[in-house]
Amino acid sequence: MSATHEVFNQPAPLQDVNLFDIQRPLQSALRLHAPDLDVAPLRALGLLAGSADMQQHARLANTHPPQLHTHSRFGHRIDEVEFHPSYHALMAAATGAGLHGSAFGAEAQATGHAHLRRAAGFMLFTELEPSILCPVSMTYAVTPALQSNAAVYADWGPGLTSRAYDPVLKPWHAKAGLTMGMGMTEKQGGSDVRANTTRAEPDGSDAWGERWRITGHKWFFSAPMCDAFLVLAQTPGGLSCFFLPRVLPEWAGGGLNALRIQRLKDKLGNQANASSEVEFVGATAWLVGEEGRGIPQILAMGTLTRLDCALGTAGLMRQALSLALHHTTQRKAFGKFLIDQPLMQNVLADLALESEAATALALRLAHSFDRPHDPHEQVMSRLLTPVAKFWVCKRGSHFAQEAMECLGGNGYVEEGGQGVMARIYREMPLNSIWEGAGNIMALDLLRALRKADAAAALAHELAPARGMHPALDRLAAQLPLRVEAMATEMEARRLAQDVALAVQAALLARTAPLAVFAAFCDSRIGGHWGYSFGSLNAATDFGAIIDRARPH
Repeated sequence: MSATHEVFNQPAPLQDVNLFDIQRPLQSALRLHAPDLDVAPLRALGLLAGSADMQQHARLANTHPPQLHTHSRFGHRIDEVEFHPSYHALMAAATGAGLHGSAFGAEAQATGHAHLRRAAGFMLFTELEPSILCPVSMTYAVTPALQSNAAVYADWGPGLTSRAYDPVLKPWHAKAGLTMGMGMTEKQGGSDVRANTTRAEPDGSDAWGERWRITGHKWFFSAPMCDAFLVLAQTPGGLSCFFLPRVLPEWAGGGLNALRIQRLKDKLGNQANASSEVEFVGATAWLVGEEGRGIPQILAMGTLTRLDCALGTAGLMRQALSLALHHTTQRKAFGKFLIDQPLMQNVLADLALESEAATALALRLAHSFDRPHDPHEQVMSRLLTPVAKFWVCKRGSHFAQEAMECLGGNGYVEEGGQGVMARIYREMPLNSIWEGAGNIMALDLLRALRKADAAAALAHELAPARGMHPALDRLAAQLPLRVEAMATEMEARRLAQDVALAVQAALLARTAPLAVFAAFCDSRIGGHWGYSFGSLNAATDFGAIIDRARPH
């Protein structure tokens, strides 16, 4: 009996490739900020993240989402979340690569560029779209904040900076590696954490300092199987930050803390990560920092998680672009490969510009955290954090939709699109919403402008590109004046957009080929662009832009 059809004109999977080696924009950005950086660990991570085995783990972890078990079969309260083995394999790989608190370890700090190196690795790992990086990102963000309680950090710091992964709930001293999360938002307040109603009552003191009892709830409480959390609660002195472990030390009673997982969120994407609602029923916690200073503490942590939102979106953009380029290179229609079709070239080149600019901006922000004592970098980290979080994440969903369209129907099917495109599309809105949606970021930019000489810092940042493109020169001349004039809230989103575009263009002037820089300025700043991807000027050097982006 003969076969009914022969399968042809279908692309081979994009797998078993080194994601670092095929990411020229990322390499260029690293050379600009850290020309002496040892990239061997990143190359090893790129090989791992691009492997078929890790892609399979990412698929399985999302296909088999976490399951909540509130009680044991004997009726005891356990509040445990069960994960697929692939989730643990991915977590072990991420922590093994140092994508969590190890950026603050002595070894990482001694070698320099700890945040930049970690940022590049975070982007590479995100290309898998494994949906497990939330606890990794939170551990990264809370590790320095925890230093405000020296006693707790002395005990927990080594485990948080370790590259070991241990998923079992047990006392901190019995674990080779630790992870941490945050609990900030409540159902009545969301981003307005000042409206929190969770309360804390004093309960004496011990080896970890002031001990309190926490009663209340958290509406979004991601990764509840982390070993501990920083949470916000009201005290007589105001909103304060507390360290709340899942398992109590023996000298504080031992056993599970009084944290009750009510349910897991049913989300659009991010399926492998357990996001939950929890209640605290007199849970034991220790004060971190000064009483009443919870807002500054959460802002410091939010700065690092917002960096990760930009990095994560840039990584997802890159993978979506790679899949689109890989598909169109192998797929024929109307007698030619898709990548040779003029309109497809316009779309692909436009996506390539967006992806490279996102990579450049996100890594520029990460670089600023490696220079905490440099006055210019202090201003730029404060300025670019809301700008990058706003603009890069805002562009993500539109980018993913257009990249998916390059694959046609195969991109829309869950098992199609090389197995990840649909996950990327569903994941994109998360980074824009988490840790402050667009309006919150735009308002945060206005606050940043009021607290530092942002106009001078921005002018200094754009100076290397002066005279390289007339449209950029015009924008660079206007921005400091707009910054000094202090835009109103109604104008804040437009200002965030224009600052992002100007800084992206200035970075591309230093890291990208002339064809990429010129096309970016012509389209994004010069106005030779439409309202959708694929509307670049016909005089654009499409071949050069596409060749730079292709996953050769």
